[in-house]
Amino acid sequence: MADPTPPTGPSRRRVLGASAGAAALPLAARAAPDRGPGEPTAGDALMVLRVNGQERRFTADVRTTLLDALRERLALTGTKKGCDHGQCGACTVHLDGRSALSCLTLAIAAQGHEITTIEGLSPPGGPLAPMQAAFIEADAFQCGYCTPGQIMSAVACVKEGRTGSDEEIREAMSGNICRCAAYPHIVAAVRAVAGRGFA
Repeated sequence: MADPTPPTGPSRRRVLGASAGAAALPLAARAAPDRGPGEPTAGDALMVLRVNGQERRFTADVRTTLLDALRERLALTGTKKGCDHGQCGACTVHLDGRSALSCLTLAIAAQGHEITTIEGLSPPGGPLAPMQAAFIEADAFQCGYCTPGQIMSAVACVKEGRTGSDEEIREAMSGNICRCAAYPHIVAAVRAVAGRGFA
């Protein structure tokens, strides 16, 4: 018959339990204190970003990415969060006219630069930008999640003159992943806009 008295010496379960408890202590110590919405903390800074031709001011943690600032502070949700590691291109915006991955760019580092998002390509209520219209004409998207980043990269591709061949377009657009595999149509849209001479 088994002895009902539990063992009192060290066991694997007790050692693992003690280790997990000790590891959780530093996390609890680092937890942010309760604060009201918009209430600044010691790590916050006033940021001034020029986005789509307008100066925007807000307070955020100095570690906030440009992507999170655009979406969460400025309500510009056209820029998408995909991988959040700079691998899919869904978060592509323009910094001073050049493609930039906003998930890898700190908002504080984007100060003093001209930022353009997908919302800034055409005026509210106005006609679509040529590249936006070309994506529709060429049926260059399916689910549409990657489309804002694709369009921002495509505009930069045309402006940088990287449209000499389909292969060159594919190379220029290789940082943008389309899980629906609309790549031939995306190339066709870029080629059409490049042929007109403006993006």
